[in-house]
Amino acid sequence: MRCLVTGATGYIGGRLVPELLAAGHDVVVLARHPERLSDRSWIDRVEVVAGDAGDPDVLHAALHGVDVAYYLLHSMLSGAGFHDLERQIARTFAAVARDEKIGRIVYLGALQPDVPAAQLSEHFRSRGEVGEILRLTGVPTVELRAAVIIGSGSASFEMVRYLTERLPVMVTPAWVRTPTQPIAIRDVLYYLVRCAELPPEVSRAFDIGGPDVITYELMMHGYARAAGLRKRLVFRMPLGTPKLSAHWVGLITPVPRAVAAPLVESVTMRTVCREHDIADYIADPPEGLVPYERAVTLALSKVREADVNTVWSSSSLPGAPSDPLPSDPDWAGGSLYEDTREAIVHATPESLWRVIEGMGGDRGYYSFPLAWEVRGWIDRRMGGVGLQRGRRDPDKLRVGDPLDFWRVEERLPGELLRLRGEFRMPGLAWLELSIRDAGSTGGRPMTVYTQRALFHPQGLAGHAYWKCMLPFHGVIFGSMLRNIRDNAEELERATSLALGPGVTTTDAPTPEELRPSA
Repeated sequence: MRCLVTGATGYIGGRLVPELLAAGHDVVVLARHPERLSDRSWIDRVEVVAGDAGDPDVLHAALHGVDVAYYLLHSMLSGAGFHDLERQIARTFAAVARDEKIGRIVYLGALQPDVPAAQLSEHFRSRGEVGEILRLTGVPTVELRAAVIIGSGSASFEMVRYLTERLPVMVTPAWVRTPTQPIAIRDVLYYLVRCAELPPEVSRAFDIGGPDVITYELMMHGYARAAGLRKRLVFRMPLGTPKLSAHWVGLITPVPRAVAAPLVESVTMRTVCREHDIADYIADPPEGLVPYERAVTLALSKVREADVNTVWSSSSLPGAPSDPLPSDPDWAGGSLYEDTREAIVHATPESLWRVIEGMGGDRGYYSFPLAWEVRGWIDRRMGGVGLQRGRRDPDKLRVGDPLDFWRVEERLPGELLRLRGEFRMPGLAWLELSIRDAGSTGGRPMTVYTQRALFHPQGLAGHAYWKCMLPFHGVIFGSMLRNIRDNAEELERATSLALGPGVTTTDAPTPEELRPSA
């Protein structure tokens, strides 16, 4: 089938496109800013239509020849005219879909609380009205109604994540006891993809949710268990307006207050599935619907697997639906502290690589030896490995090797060495050293050396740990950068003098023979 995905730069759309491609569908994406899709691994496999979803001419171009249209347009921001704008875009989309004789519209809406319409929040009303508008135009429409979606990048999940990680003790409003039925992002995508093949007579709304009905307080406790945090102490206060709660969430977490406000408005109302009729048309996933804590574990798996490149950078490598994407908001994906330094080294990549691969053990880390020794001593006192393990080989490393209180996680000779910390600390740490050949200037080789220290904090203690270490970074990592650069250039000069031009550094003296500076 030929499928149109609107909102392809958004949270759901960006994850749906590769799922549809994997299912064998042809995909068209409509994007107001198509340049934001340029780094996606699937961009060459889809047709891109640039323009605004409120423009009928753009919609005619995007919907022409399409069998199934996925309507994934909804703003988390409020403001004057927000509700009217959403209704108008939905009417325009539905009218053009009818004119183009689209076979089906699939819309992801919100699970509706069982309260009178007048009591619904602005966003709940808008979600429900959009679904009704799409269905009333005569195009067969399936509306999937979901509550909290669990996956890195989901605004509701990120709010739970940050509150739990940053507050070991919480005094919370009454809404933390509100029941909800969260669903894993992979289950949402499972239903969305299979909706494309529903028979034309199916045109209605379906409630979808995971197997657990829990409160937001229990969600925080479940997140803490999945993340390896101590049990959180949650005290409920009897008062607390949504406006005050939104201000509190915006203060404690990086979720913008403009996003937090509609979120908090929504979490004050019970959102539990009233039916599971979708099972009459689409069977549950073969492995079953994902329980809440398992969904959290999947959302955190990139950190657990130490795949730091695809968690927080703009990598286009495909991953699981629960993983972060480059298009997710800057505040999504959890916290990652980073100390990045870069230098131009007048040495070949081979010379620089030999210095990098030779560090640790008796040679040390090219910076402030006392600081490393003290850190190793502290680690030993805390029951860690300290600096006693040394190296397996004085000059060569391989993936999996212990290196003092590090372990070699990735090794691409001449390009990248990534070490994962195994010392005692409230979080996860990596040291990443990378090399890029920059050619030469004035007959001298030029290599770009990039050094990154990365830290993913665990709980409030993790954030405090990084802040306490910041004053020492300039001394430790700054001198490390300079001394690695100087040693590589010294090795390059020694090679040229001792062996003459045209001889590779593999035949040069070892860094130990050159007695690299501390």
